Amino acid sequence: MHVVLITGAGRGIGLATARRFLAEGWRVALLDIEAGLLDAAMAEIAQPEATLALLCDVADAPALAAAIRRTHAHFGRLDALVNNAGTAVFKPMLETTAEEWARVLAVNLTAPFLAVQAAAPLMAEGGGGAVVNITSISGLRASTLRVAYGTSKAALAHLTKQQAVELAGLGIRVNAVAPGPVDTAMAKAVHTPEIRRDYHDTIPLNRYGLESELAETILFLCSDRASYLTGQVIAVDGGFEATGIGLPTLRAARRNI
Repeated sequence: MHVVLITGAGRGIGLATARRFLAEGWRVALLDIEAGLLDAAMAEIAQPEATLALLCDVADAPALAAAIRRTHAHFGRLDALVNNAGTAVFKPMLETTAEEWARVLAVNLTAPFLAVQAAAPLMAEGGGGAVVNITSISGLRASTLRVAYGTSKAALAHLTKQQAVELAGLGIRVNAVAPGPVDTAMAKAVHTPEIRRDYHDTIPLNRYGLESELAETILFLCSDRASYLTGQVIAVDGGFEATGIGLPTLRAARRNI
């Protein structure tokens, strides 16, 4: 039996990841700040013996540590941690308040730091484990309206490497996944048709990713199949981070050949 704790598991990539782990026979602790989302996720999954619901704000350090200890106590072990919970403020830099900046960094950067601090000793008891931090293409490439979000995700990518180097001696691997545009409920709500068209113009695969595609990569990184992989930031983004300018023009040229 293997056990994973996933933060931000009430919807989106977190919930898709929980489903994928369950399909592989893992036990899954689902942590989320929103009680309604968490209840709905648990009801939809309907596997009470294999799951544990944890209502928690990851920015609440004592509550987060307690949730991690509860997971270990409930299942008897902890093999993997997925730091997926995140928040964003989409405002111009000069309009972003100190309070907004602090909240984004507390959730996106400090919480994964504290979660790994709490989880690592418990993983080490079982002989090791794996951590996956969910960063973002916004941490790899700058954009407008996301100064706090992008900075927090860039820092999380480096934190991933620090954790990988320091925890390797405990048998704990730490990697990060940087999603590109993904067809989540949030993206559907905030990405206008114009924004979606712009993204398609700059993504070589010419589409948004699926939550299930992110879940596959996260599961792989937590599995023994990734046993020699640590300290990496993997962009699951359809090629977005790799490309530069001119892609729409090249596509049009190919169509005219």
